[in-house]
Amino acid sequence: MSTSVPLLEMRGICKHFGPVRANDKVDLTLYPGDILGLLGENGAGKTTLMNVLFGVYTPDAGRILVNGKPADIRNSAHALALGVGMVHQHFHVVPCHTVLENLMVGQKGNHGLLDRTSVRRGMHRIDERYGLKLDPDARVENLTIGQQQRLEIIKALIRGARILILDEPTSTLTPRETEGLFEALRAMVSRQMGVIFISHKLNEVRTITNRVVIMRQGKVVAHRENDDTISCRILAELMCGQQIDPPEKPAMTASKPDQVLLALEHVATTGDTRPRLKDIHLHVRGGEIVGIAGVSGNGQRELADVIAGVLVPESGRLMINGQPVKRISVREVQARGVGRIPEDRTGIGLITTLPLADNMVMPRIGEKRFSRHGFLKHGAIDEFVTEQIDRYDIKAGGTTVRTGTLSGGNLQKALLARELAWDPLVLLAAQPTRGLDVAATRFVHLQFFNLKHRGRALVIISEDLEELFHLSDRIAVMFEGRIMDTLPIAEATVSRVGMLMAGVKETK
Repeated sequence: MSTSVPLLEMRGICKHFGPVRANDKVDLTLYPGDILGLLGENGAGKTTLMNVLFGVYTPDAGRILVNGKPADIRNSAHALALGVGMVHQHFHVVPCHTVLENLMVGQKGNHGLLDRTSVRRGMHRIDERYGLKLDPDARVENLTIGQQQRLEIIKALIRGARILILDEPTSTLTPRETEGLFEALRAMVSRQMGVIFISHKLNEVRTITNRVVIMRQGKVVAHRENDDTISCRILAELMCGQQIDPPEKPAMTASKPDQVLLALEHVATTGDTRPRLKDIHLHVRGGEIVGIAGVSGNGQRELADVIAGVLVPESGRLMINGQPVKRISVREVQARGVGRIPEDRTGIGLITTLPLADNMVMPRIGEKRFSRHGFLKHGAIDEFVTEQIDRYDIKAGGTTVRTGTLSGGNLQKALLARELAWDPLVLLAAQPTRGLDVAATRFVHLQFFNLKHRGRALVIISEDLEELFHLSDRIAVMFEGRIMDTLPIAEATVSRVGMLMAGVKETK
């Protein structure tokens, strides 16, 4: 334990939202040179605690000390002035502006004028110290996800942050980008900065942190040194309060194992603002899970949009249960039996400002069960949503609670419940466990295996290779809008899939 003055002390922090105790007398200390892992299930209070530190929320009780001095953090600008920076899970960037322009937002400038020269110098200094290089004149909309995250980190550093909060920082990164981030973090703490690292990827927590704090139901339940006495299994048990074992994948059990439930044949798309699909061939049989691997931006989202009926291909055909879909639309594909868990759960999947009940029935609101002659059957809606809340253990304050108040894991459970309630023939799930804790991830995977066992076809798009290897019967790898190869899981290795993700195909 360091004997130096802590960079940060949070003492007895309490924060309530109505009857819910999000933080209950929480203590947390960060020393110079620390990378502190902050762990807990979805809804444990981690992000609320960090939002208190960053000035987004005002605590109901407790105190904060920065560099040994009391700090009454009133807003995010005040937090930044005190040297506290936060990189959120969802980035706060302006896509149509350049990197330099994004970094200048909120800066005072020089005599009322924007000071581009000093910002460029600051970028150069940060690159020299931490290896965080970006083209200042690049438009943000053309950056990869990893580069956008780098921009957010540079934004905090250029404002003088000595305490850096990272909320699920590797959830959208490739393995190479993750290692680059870790190298930067090690360089930061070598200069006596402190980092708070929130993640559900326990292997990465074990790799990069020196201490861990575990929260459960708003309280700190454990504080451990990250040494040889700690394992991922122990961390998972501390987070959940019980032993968590991954579900076992069932074997192919479809009554007709050769029956193709989903097929894309010679599918190609056009467009100047998004990647193009090029001669896509993909067949998924009943009782089969096909994983889609690839670096973000290589056509996975476009593939999902074609399957979901959002994007109409220029050529080729989409077939569901052996029948071609002649007029591709969301409604037609849904009617044919395709369920969809979208990548953006709070942008496309759910409307966070609406009550949970509205979101749960929205895709089916016109059906007789929920409406008649344009009038909603509120009793039937409430009955359906209550049933799904109970069945999927969705932690929500009733059917009328605002959807945006649910944790990430409960939002994903709500999406699953909505789609699985109609027993889809084909399920398309994109980044299904991004940002979810161990227990929520296990729950989602179990639902997928149940569908597989019942002979349904599943397409799982994920940037988490460990997840794809655990779930898939076959892995299709995408690069620049093409499927480079489709590998049976018995023949797939991380090395082989990684080469295909980079556009390199083995020659025999």
